[in-house]
Amino acid sequence: MRTLRLISDAANRLALAACIACLLAMLAISFAGFFYMALTGEALSWTYSLARLFVPWLGMLSISVAFKAGEHVAMGMLVHVVPAPAGRALQRLSLAAIALFAAMLLWYGWEFFIQSDQYYMVSDQLQVHHRWVSACVPITGLLLLLHLPCGTQLLEAPALDTSIEDNGLPGAVR
Repeated sequence: MRTLRLISDAANRLALAACIACLLAMLAISFAGFFYMALTGEALSWTYSLARLFVPWLGMLSISVAFKAGEHVAMGMLVHVVPAPAGRALQRLSLAAIALFAAMLLWYGWEFFIQSDQYYMVSDQLQVHHRWVSACVPITGLLLLLHLPCGTQLLEAPALDTSIEDNGLPGAVR
């Protein structure tokens, strides 16, 4: 079980790094377009189209990152209102639904990836294969399945530390 948790943690770190990379790529492309327009007065036609190809990756991978952090919709309030046995049953039902969703993402996403044979025409010279975008679907399904062995703790949002600590500054609130 510990090995599965380590694999899940490593996959989550990779997904988070990929999300950051996608966001930075989008920002870099957008800033390049902005600076080009500021310097020449003309717009680059491909910057918006290229930057938007990173959005599906950012959105899909962030699903797995949020799931691993326990920050998804998991009927949290309902689980705490009902008796403990019913709450555990709801948590298991939620995990089963997420497992089904992840399996469907993996199964149908793989078919979507394999059947993708088109190219996005970003510009006259720049074409991006549709598989670049479609690959995020089965990868997200796989990541969600990797996180499932962590169990019901994934359905509990981490407790927020609401205590105020002395930070050493004059007049700090205690």
